[in-house]
Amino acid sequence: MTEQPSSPPPGSASGRGHGREPLAAVLGGRKGALDASLPPAAFVLGWLLAGRSIAWGAGAAITLAVVVGVLRLVRGDKSRAVVVSLAAVIGAALIALHTGQAEDFFLIQLLSNVASALAWAASIVIRWPLLGVVVGLVLGQRTRWRSDPALLRAYSLASWVWVFLQYTVRVLVYGSLWWSGEVVALGIARTVLSWPLVALTVAVSGWVLYRALPNDHPGLRHPVVGTSGS
Repeated sequence: MTEQPSSPPPGSASGRGHGREPLAAVLGGRKGALDASLPPAAFVLGWLLAGRSIAWGAGAAITLAVVVGVLRLVRGDKSRAVVVSLAAVIGAALIALHTGQAEDFFLIQLLSNVASALAWAASIVIRWPLLGVVVGLVLGQRTRWRSDPALLRAYSLASWVWVFLQYTVRVLVYGSLWWSGEVVALGIARTVLSWPLVALTVAVSGWVLYRALPNDHPGLRHPVVGTSGS
């Protein structure tokens, strides 16, 4: 579900407090999101060049997905992530071939963003905001951040940014274009709403996250545990 900028986007963190690094620096690079936008672009290009042939579009998408997967393995990406990405492209191609509708190549992407929006919203409601879960895993904190009421509240507020700015926007755009059968527009939207939108989401959620923390809070890497209200 996720898809991240290599350098800190402007505004991703406020300079307030000690030891506060940009959220983008914690989450990592944007290569995964950029790579994910290439097979859909190949599908649309192959579909157009071959006279709107879904078979040629599917072949182009799968071929490029394999090439991208090999390059990701060479640069040290986890094999599980590569296999999942390749399987998603193959699944999308098979759906389009089965239905005979080119726009259905993007159906998995649409449904996955619906599921992501619901999952992130539910995580906030049950007080396990997924942004906190992700950052906690990246920083090796496991669930210690949940013992810090300030961090729990900040992660909850920042997670709403992911719900609305990333997943809901994608659902609305992809859904309307899919319903209208706009294959080329779907391909363009798939690229525009990949790493550029992820970078914007990380920047805005980082700003919200740090604005929600008290001025004297030590930062994401240092949960204040053992306080009341946890």
